[in-house]
Parts: sequence; structure tokens; C-alpha cells
Amino acid sequence: MDSPPKGATGLRRIVNAARYSLAGLAAAVRQEAAFRQELMLAVVLVPLGLYLGRSGSERALLVGSVLLVLVVELLNSAIESAVDRISTERHPLAGTAKDLGSAAVMLSLVTLGAVWLLVLLG
Repeated sequence: MDSPPKGATGLRRIVNAARYSLAGLAAAVRQEAAFRQELMLAVVLVPLGLYLGRSGSERALLVGSVLLVLVVELLNSAIESAVDRISTERHPLAGTAKDLGSAAVMLSLVTLGAVWLLVLLG
């Protein structure tokens, strides 16, 4: 048996989802300094990746690795916001959650560097 719909369906759901997504991006730009920094990096690297890539695959790797950093930063910011919403008191699990999110961002940045080096020097 199907679950009853949880809200808008069809085109209205898509429009609402797009609106919520844009609101999330706007909040990240307003409230997250790290996201702003990585977005500025993306403004430079995405066009550069499109120019430097010699094939569609290379362009996809160069641009995709940049976008991955933005995605992971958004997820990290969401984790931090959720943890802070629950409590602003220091707790080992809250610290671990934030540290894990930060580690994910760091690994995405390492991936970015590795992809760019391998593609451009390969």
C-alpha cells in the first residue's frame, strides 16, 4: 500500500524543491564564510577546468571535483546547523559530528587537488 502524499505533487513539488534549494544556497552564501571562499574558488576553477580539459571526460573530472567541494561544504554546514540546533553545549558526540564533517570537506579538497594534478600533468 502506498503512503499518502506528504505535500505538493507534480510540477508544484518541483517548483517548491527548487525554491528550497535556492534558499539553502542563499543561506550558505550569507552565513558560511567557508562556503563563500570555496564558491569564489569555483568561480575561478570551473571556467579554467572547462578551458584546460582536453576532452569531455577531463572537463567533467576537473569541474566535478570543484563542485564536489561545494556539495560537501553544504552537507558539513547542514550537520553543524543541526548539531547547534540540538544544543550549543559542548558534548563529545557533537564535537565528533562537526569534526567528521570538517574531515569530509578536507578530503574533498584533497580530491580536488589530486584530480587537477592527475588530469593536467597526466
